[in-house]
Amino acid sequence: MDLSIRQAYETWGVEDFYQQQGATYRNPHEERIGQVLAQGLIDVPRGSLPVLDLACGSGEVTLALRQLGWQDIQGIDPYTQEAYLERTGQVAEGYRFEDIEQGVLWGREYGLIVCSFALHLVERSRLPALVYQLSWIGDRLMIVTPHKRPEISPKWGWILVHEFCLERVRSRLYLSGNRPL
Repeated sequence: MDLSIRQAYETWGVEDFYQQQGATYRNPHEERIGQVLAQGLIDVPRGSLPVLDLACGSGEVTLALRQLGWQDIQGIDPYTQEAYLERTGQVAEGYRFEDIEQGVLWGREYGLIVCSFALHLVERSRLPALVYQLSWIGDRLMIVTPHKRPEISPKWGWILVHEFCLERVRSRLYLSGNRPL
């Protein structure tokens, strides 16, 4: 693909881009994603609950977490399941953000949810319901983004505890206000 990802989003829209490119998608910022995860998760205990790699792409986060010693990692992405399987050897579930907003993950428990390069693409009006649902199933949420957005309000169930930025790739770590730690 000759277009930058941003240009492709503008040309096709986010959903059409991933429907067309999902099987071969690779995040060009993979190295920095690994670096901000390492820095942002330095004091986070591994615990016994699994990790959710939300909007898992081709497994950039899963592979970086494995290198950091995390093992029980589950992926979710409706568009990149083929790429995720190829790189990680794991099957990703195909839920969309809309499904999660509606509670499809209710009853699950995760020690950590990581969402990399995806939440800034969620419509602002839909973001509160999505992250609120996540606050009931995850102890911690790490957002990795190429922007200052999304900004997560404490009213949505998350408390910011750490922020780190490296070469315009930002990680924010939140604690759930709805789950006992």
